[in-house]
Amino acid sequence: MPAYMHGSSATQPRPAQKEKVTVKETKRVVYRNRSLPVQEKLLYLFTVLVCVAVASLIIWRYAQIYEMNTKILKFETDIQKLQAENSVLKHKVEALSSPDRLRTEATKVGLVPPEDKQISKVSLKEPKAPSNATAVNQKTTDIAP
Repeated sequence: MPAYMHGSSATQPRPAQKEKVTVKETKRVVYRNRSLPVQEKLLYLFTVLVCVAVASLIIWRYAQIYEMNTKILKFETDIQKLQAENSVLKHKVEALSSPDRLRTEATKVGLVPPEDKQISKVSLKEPKAPSNATAVNQKTTDIAP
């Protein structure tokens, strides 16, 4: 009997029927994944260990390179400081070794130039060929009048 009759859906109620629900039990076959064989596990473990070793080696080398670069930069800054200090010291040496300053310092100490203007000349002559085994460098002094 159709549920919709002559323009109305309100029809006579259906008699209560007990519907039998039949459940058919079926057995399912469940397939379990087998665990990996020991050799394959060892292969994977060895591969991971090799990757870790290579990565740590690369990181260690980069750490050494970084350390060397920092040392190089430190040495370069030290060199620049020493060069600046050397230039300052060279200027001081030039200022302290000027002849006018040396004359004034000598007069302060009490040194005066000789008045008789005797100049002594010292010459060192090397022997051309020694005449005997005990020959020693000869030093001669000439006094100029």
